Amino acid sequence: MLQRCLDMLAPALQRPGAVVVDCTLGLGGHSEALLERFPEARLVALDRDKEALRLSGERLAPFGERATLVHAVYDELPEVLDRLGIPEVDGVLFDLGVSSMQLDEADRGFAYAQDAPLDMRMDQTTGISAAEVLNTYPPGELVRILRAYGEEKQAKRIVSAIVRERDKEPFTNSARLVELIRDALPQAAKRTGGNPAKRTFQALRIEVNRELDSVEKAIPAAVKALAVGGRVVVLSYQSLEDRIVKGVFAAGAATTAPPGLPVVPEKYQPRLKLLTRGAELPTEEEVAENRRAAPARLRGVERIRKDVR
Repeated sequence: MLQRCLDMLAPALQRPGAVVVDCTLGLGGHSEALLERFPEARLVALDRDKEALRLSGERLAPFGERATLVHAVYDELPEVLDRLGIPEVDGVLFDLGVSSMQLDEADRGFAYAQDAPLDMRMDQTTGISAAEVLNTYPPGELVRILRAYGEEKQAKRIVSAIVRERDKEPFTNSARLVELIRDALPQAAKRTGGNPAKRTFQALRIEVNRELDSVEKAIPAAVKALAVGGRVVVLSYQSLEDRIVKGVFAAGAATTAPPGLPVVPEKYQPRLKLLTRGAELPTEEEVAENRRAAPARLRGVERIRKDVR
């Protein structure tokens, strides 16, 4: 959905000196496309993964000073802009979730299809690993995580098996966890929804990286940073993220006036205009070309009014 993201951002990035933020740099594909499509724009790109920053830095080197890469989580956007002396921006792009590089690198432990250390940290220099979560969290907390972040209906059954097995030997690698989940689930639960371990892996990844907390802070911060006419575009890949994005965008696009006012004062007028009706989905051709695009949901908004105190 790269082309659709660029098209949605285009009206905000045509002027010379426009600033666009790629909050999820990854390997730099979106950033490279932004710099090529908008030759007079300046890019600020964030990523918490130092290896991603190194690789994307090589990719974006030909653009010189037009690209500023920053080691930061996207919810640190206000602090990053403040350090760079940028009071407002014209465009912000989020491509949420785990990057293809992280999925494809076996030793990161994100993918349930291959055996690897249970790490799952997007920034391997800080925080606790997925193995530490599995081996140290109380059973009730593990159940909560699997239900809330993985929407796993069999959370109690899976956690009972995890607790039983970790008492024998701590978890270190993904293959053992995948096998345990397969054995713990009833046959009916294994017949639908793909790999039975995917919801547990999603839940652990979100917990390890505090992803939903970051999204809850980052989306409002991005909206607040927009100049009038600026746009925020978000690609999310699971319902929990998309629900947060939808809520922030809908709130900004709604009037806050008490009911019954004959004229709505400026301070109650909507600040945002929705650019999508609901969430846009990838085309069949995009999914055929990249199966990881299948769950993608695209939403965008435009800032139409400044906040009035």
